[in-house]
Amino acid sequence: MTITETPSATNDSEYSADEMMTVAAARALRDGTRCFVGIGRPSTAANLARVTHAPKLVLIYESGTLGSKPGRLPASIGDGVLAETADAVVSVPEVFNYWLQPGRIDVGFLGAAQLDRFGNINTTVIGGDYADPQVRLPGAGGAPEIAASCGEVYVVMRQSRRSFVDRVDFITSFGHGSGQGERARLGMRGAGPTLVITDLGVMRPDATGELVLTAVHPGVTVAEVRAATGWELRIAPALAITDPPTAQELSTLRALEAAS
Repeated sequence: MTITETPSATNDSEYSADEMMTVAAARALRDGTRCFVGIGRPSTAANLARVTHAPKLVLIYESGTLGSKPGRLPASIGDGVLAETADAVVSVPEVFNYWLQPGRIDVGFLGAAQLDRFGNINTTVIGGDYADPQVRLPGAGGAPEIAASCGEVYVVMRQSRRSFVDRVDFITSFGHGSGQGERARLGMRGAGPTLVITDLGVMRPDATGELVLTAVHPGVTVAEVRAATGWELRIAPALAITDPPTAQELSTLRALEAAS
């Protein structure tokens, strides 16, 4: 998927950084993909993709809903709209034991509180001491299994030095570990994080597993991205600029959010 390959862009410059991030994330999802969706921004992007360019996108939620087609954004994985609009509803153990762990899910779509240079995700504690952290976060949920077993993982989150750190305080969901093929050595089925989309740009891992900036959003400079990154971020030789949202993408996104 090439981030810049989109329909003709709108001349309307009145869109937020969050809207740009969500649209860019939605564009990354291909029609017919089986996608394990996290609540929040990943769910917003996945549902935007489904009602725009990817009508056959199969949305799978941790609560056991397969092929959900909500007309509004779900408030949680237990939101009834997911079951009401699903092709099937199965038990949580079946979602994990039959669909996820054997590798039947193409893409896991996740958010994070912290992300490091090798795509490791922290949603557990901030502060380094698990027993007495500065902040205790919501925790893992199904994200560790998603990160381990999906064909690949996309991460969407806002970017700052607090959230993009050299090393996460706690590895909740394994990305590329310390790089250099560590996932393969550990026998993990999936490819791990292959795409990170933020409110500033797009990152992809290189051959070592380290994230590299491959695109910036309109109006964003490389200096701004580096200033919001807690490690010495490397830049791809052919740095792209993301196309701005189209009028259709913006209106559809805003309608989804207004209905929620």
